[in-house]
Amino acid sequence: MTDTCRVGVAATVSGDLRPWAPRQREADPLMAGPADPFSCLNEVDLFADLSAQEIAAMDLMAPARLFRRGELLFSQSQPVKALFILKSGRVRIFRVAEDGKALTMAILEPGAVFGEMMLVGQRMYDNYAEAIEDAAICQLSVDEVERFLLSDPRIAIRISRLLGEQVARLEERLTDLALRPLAAQVASTLLKLGDAAGPPRFGQARTIHLTHEQLAGLLGASREATSKIMGELTARRAIRQGRGRIVIQDRDILYKLARSSS
Repeated sequence: MTDTCRVGVAATVSGDLRPWAPRQREADPLMAGPADPFSCLNEVDLFADLSAQEIAAMDLMAPARLFRRGELLFSQSQPVKALFILKSGRVRIFRVAEDGKALTMAILEPGAVFGEMMLVGQRMYDNYAEAIEDAAICQLSVDEVERFLLSDPRIAIRISRLLGEQVARLEERLTDLALRPLAAQVASTLLKLGDAAGPPRFGQARTIHLTHEQLAGLLGASREATSKIMGELTARRAIRQGRGRIVIQDRDILYKLARSSS
């Protein structure tokens, strides 16, 4: 955290009060001035129970930093014990096998919370995090998470719920990798990425910004095999493809294929 931010938070916090303590809201001078319409926190499920004033005060603790495309947030050789909040852009979480092959564990969209944070049950182990497009990311230290997040029962409850959801998603992913054919994995992954991208606007179809190579890495498959299946889906008009862009045209086709076992 920057010195300026530390001074601002110190002015807001009295004793051990959190920066969004209720009796501080009305007279809080930090609430003045125009607010960022998309703060680091106001679209994160973890902080959904906080008021706009509470989010604005807390957001001062986590100024966004810009990571350029291809830049690593952390790696096996440079681990970072912190909680990251993805404000804009996208981040790829991946591992590197002994043979040098990279396996993408997840592609994170804006609003995602991730990082090496034992206090909230998140561990990155030997994972890498890479910005796959320019990304604005906020960061909270271990001390800040312990003092400002875990001490608030509203956030602590959501942490427990989110961790349970992450375990369920991981189990589903492992099942797909072990039991389902690649075509079913592709269809299932496209549906999930489409949902993660948010609802379509103005009647437009859901659009996924992903290359074949990135999709193959997410599936642990070869680029050639993945591209072949994507071509088949395009021929069936389940999807439409552009340069680094996949548009979902027929969810029913993808859904049926995702449920198939042969």
